Amino acid sequence: MSPRLTWFRRLARLAAVFCAIVVVVGAWVRLTDAGLGCPDWPGCYGHLHPAQVVDQAAEINAANPDRPFEYQKALNEMVHRYIASTLGLLIIGLAVLSLLNRRDREQPRVLPWVLLGVVITQGLLGMFTVTLLLKPLVVTAHLAGGLTTLSMLWWLSLSPQKRELKAAERPVRRLAIIALVMVAMQILLGGWTSTNYAAAACSDFPQCQASWWPGMDFRNAFVLWRGLGIDYEGGVLSAPARVAIHYSHRIGALMVTVVLVGLVIFAWWRGQTAAVRYAATAVLAALTLQLLIGMNLVWQGWPLWLGTAHNAGAALTLLALVTLLRLLTPRSPSGSIAMRA
Repeated sequence: MSPRLTWFRRLARLAAVFCAIVVVVGAWVRLTDAGLGCPDWPGCYGHLHPAQVVDQAAEINAANPDRPFEYQKALNEMVHRYIASTLGLLIIGLAVLSLLNRRDREQPRVLPWVLLGVVITQGLLGMFTVTLLLKPLVVTAHLAGGLTTLSMLWWLSLSPQKRELKAAERPVRRLAIIALVMVAMQILLGGWTSTNYAAAACSDFPQCQASWWPGMDFRNAFVLWRGLGIDYEGGVLSAPARVAIHYSHRIGALMVTVVLVGLVIFAWWRGQTAAVRYAATAVLAALTLQLLIGMNLVWQGWPLWLGTAHNAGAALTLLALVTLLRLLTPRSPSGSIAMRA
C-alpha cells in the first residue's frame, strides 16, 4: 500500500469516528427535544454560538412565546452542527486525496466523490429539518443519510482482502447483502418511531399495553407527507397510530434478529478465514447488545442515555455488517474492485 493510500484510509477511519459521534449526538439532540433549539440555519438566531444570543433572550421570548429561547437546547443543536461541519471538512479532504492519488490502482476513486455528494445532501436535510419544523420524513432521511455516510466511510477505511472469494462463501455474501438491506430498513423504521414520538407508545415488553395485538391505526401511522407549516415537536399522531409504528418496529426487530442469527451461523459454517468468523461474531455481539438495550428501554421507562445508546447500537450493528461484507468482497487480481470502490 502506498503512503498516500495509507493516509487516505487513516483519514477515512478518523472521519468514520467523527461520523459516529455526529450520529450519537444527533440522537441526543432529538431525544432532548433540542432539534428546534436554533430555529434558523446554519447559525443560531443569526449567531455562531448560543452564548451570543443570551442578551437577546427577552426580545426573542416576547416575539416567540410558544417557543422561548433555551440556552441548553440551543447549545446541544449547535454542538451537533460544529461536529458535522468538521466531518464535512474531513470528507472534502478524502475527495482531494483520492484525486491526488488517482494513479494508484488501489486508490478508491468514485466512492469519495459520491460520499461528498451525500454529505452535501445531508447539510441540506439538516437545514430542512429545522425550517420544516422536524417533519418526520425529513428527520428520518437525515438519520438514514448519517448512517449511510458512516457505512461508506468505514468501507473506505478497510482494505480489500488479497484473495479470491471461495465458492462456499458466495452464498454467505448474498445473505450478508440481504441482511444489510433489512437492517437499513429497520433503522429507517426506528427513525420513524423516534421522529413520530412513538418510542413510549408501548410501556411493557414483550407485550404492548398488556396485549399481543393492541389497538393500532396503521392507516395514519405511515403517512409520509402531511403538508407544510405543521410543527411536529412532540408529535401529531394519535395514540393508536403511535402504537402501530412502535409495534411494527418490534416485528421488524424480530425479523432482523432471525436473519442476522442465520447469517452468523452460515458465516461460521462457510467462512474460509478467521477474519470472516470474527466479523460474524461481532455482528452477533452487536445484535445482542442492541436487543438488550431495546428491551431495557421499555423496562426502565425510556431513560435518555439508553435511548441515545440505542442509536449507537444500531450504528455498531451496521458497522459490523459492513466489515463482514468487506471481508467477503476481496480484491480481484487486477484490482478492479478497489478501483470501483
